[in-house]
Amino acid sequence: MEQEKHNEQEGSVLEADEATEAAESVEAPAERAADYESLSREELIAALIKAQEEADDFKTRSLRVQADFDNFRRRSRQEKEEFAAYANTRIIEELLPVIDTFDMALKTPDDADIKTLLVGVQMVHRQLMTVLENQGVQSIEAFGQPFDPNFHEGIMQVESDEHPANTVVEELRKGYRLKDRVIRPSMVKVSQ
Repeated sequence: MEQEKHNEQEGSVLEADEATEAAESVEAPAERAADYESLSREELIAALIKAQEEADDFKTRSLRVQADFDNFRRRSRQEKEEFAAYANTRIIEELLPVIDTFDMALKTPDDADIKTLLVGVQMVHRQLMTVLENQGVQSIEAFGQPFDPNFHEGIMQVESDEHPANTVVEELRKGYRLKDRVIRPSMVKVSQ
């Protein structure tokens, strides 16, 4: 399919080049007028017919190039829409095993102990974090770090003898970044 697009685009470019060359080869009207004065009526009619055929040819080529361009634009838009519709397929495929593990945990017998349930939840958490890490998501380390408004959302200041001023003393909600961009800052308490 890519080869067909390339061939169509190349054909359009070649047709446009041919039209440009033909237009450049046409003499200026004043020069042609002097040549026509010496021609007979039949020769003038033949020249007019030839000029009309050339004009029709140029018009046809122009319309064809325009149609090719419109088709290219339409195909590009469709491909863009299709890409947007299915862009998340890979991450969804990676999340499906996590859902399977959740389903297994929910089918745990009612008489199972809490420790077994906790092991299942930890397994799901590990799987989910692996999927996110594969997609470039990283957690933001906050505890004990100097407060940075680019990575932390300070919601409270507290007195602390253990930490220097302006240091994160407690993380209330974990923050995450996607590659180099913060997608959610850590919600923290900061020492005064």
